Amino acid sequence: MSSYNNSRGERSERPAGGNRSFGGQGRTEGAAPAGGDAAGGRKVFFRRRKSCPLSGPNAPAVDYKDVKLLSRFISERGKILPSRITAVSAKKQRALSQAIKRARNLALLPYVVQS
Repeated sequence: MSSYNNSRGERSERPAGGNRSFGGQGRTEGAAPAGGDAAGGRKVFFRRRKSCPLSGPNAPAVDYKDVKLLSRFISERGKILPSRITAVSAKKQRALSQAIKRARNLALLPYVVQS
């Protein structure tokens, strides 16, 4: 869109370039990355990739009747924890949320834990 309405309803042109701030516009060429490196004095943080606790040869099966397993994946308030925290794969996360919802429906798990 190349124009917008001002307070009096008149159309005027937006300034070229605008004053929007997108991620890469302010960076100059040759600048150090935001994460830091060993040459800049900071230590490089290496995060080990987590593996899915529900995948593998001897992993437990996701079942709505296994309340002990399902309770590991809900918060103390009763919410389903996201897979970025629990490191569960996308396929297992869908099965896990379905099992938690079934257990809630049968009153095996609470919908909300009140404090």
